[in-house]
Amino acid sequence: MATRMKLKLKTVFVLYFMVSLMGLIYALMQLGQRCDCTEHNMPKDRTISRLRGELHRFQEQLRKSEATKQPQKQPAKPTIFVITPTYARLVQKAELTRLSQTFLNVPQLHWIVVEDSPHKTPLVTDLLVKSGLTHTHLHMPTAKDRKLQEGDPSWLKPRGVEQRNEGLRWLREDRRAQPGGDNQQGVVYFADDDNTYSLQIFEEMRSTERVSVWPVGLVGGMKYERPVVEGGKVVRFHTGWRPSRPFPMDMAGFAVSLKLILANQEACFDGDAPMGFLESSLLQGLVTMDELEPKADNCSKVLVWHTRTEKPKMKREEALQAQGLGSDRAVE
Repeated sequence: MATRMKLKLKTVFVLYFMVSLMGLIYALMQLGQRCDCTEHNMPKDRTISRLRGELHRFQEQLRKSEATKQPQKQPAKPTIFVITPTYARLVQKAELTRLSQTFLNVPQLHWIVVEDSPHKTPLVTDLLVKSGLTHTHLHMPTAKDRKLQEGDPSWLKPRGVEQRNEGLRWLREDRRAQPGGDNQQGVVYFADDDNTYSLQIFEEMRSTERVSVWPVGLVGGMKYERPVVEGGKVVRFHTGWRPSRPFPMDMAGFAVSLKLILANQEACFDGDAPMGFLESSLLQGLVTMDELEPKADNCSKVLVWHTRTEKPKMKREEALQAQGLGSDRAVE
């Protein structure tokens, strides 16, 4: 009886072991098999495929758009036409050199240099060619009866009248010869060769619609002269001499739109104007005080100075010349 029981238990144990072993082997075999998850992954695969197709179509459209797209042109800055009268003297080359190197830092500038001379001189011609600036070289002599004589005060007669008017004449003829709407875009400024200019003043004047104005330093026996602005309008002028003048301003204190100059063919400087009225002789026919455009932070900043170079003393040079030992005249 006992022997039978032992055989039965042994048989049950073996069967249990065999079943367990087979179960373990089956499980191990399943670990190496790929799971058939196709049914679960199909919706996800279709979504990824659709998104990839849309991305590809978008990239194609973007490439075509960039291929046909024209680069946008930035609007060109209006050209500033600077008219500078000049005359022969010992400091002329120094003055023009300093001024030209200021202008080199101003984009879209055309320098119109007008010599007070019956012909163009080699000194000015050579300087302009080497300056690297867009320029026009003109000449117009001052009539003898309008010239200052040795010892005359600088205020006795207006200087540079014929030269500035010659610059205006050239501008009108040049613009008339160039067809197109852009030929009237620009600003006209009268810059003497001995003044000092901040680069900022040129960007201030570039947006001139009719006539723009600003302060000028070291002029009229004052620290500065300036238009007085209230509510964005010029209402009067801060000046120490004859404030009742129509436009009591220095030549360096205003700019005029080229369009306005071209629309008023007769506008020019009057050489017979009373002392201090030269600027007014031009502006009276172009603009009213109410139309003036204040610049330089409502005319509160000085960006140009009416400086003057001291006349060199040449006593030693004259003494050497008297001995035939003077400096070489060919050296400018």
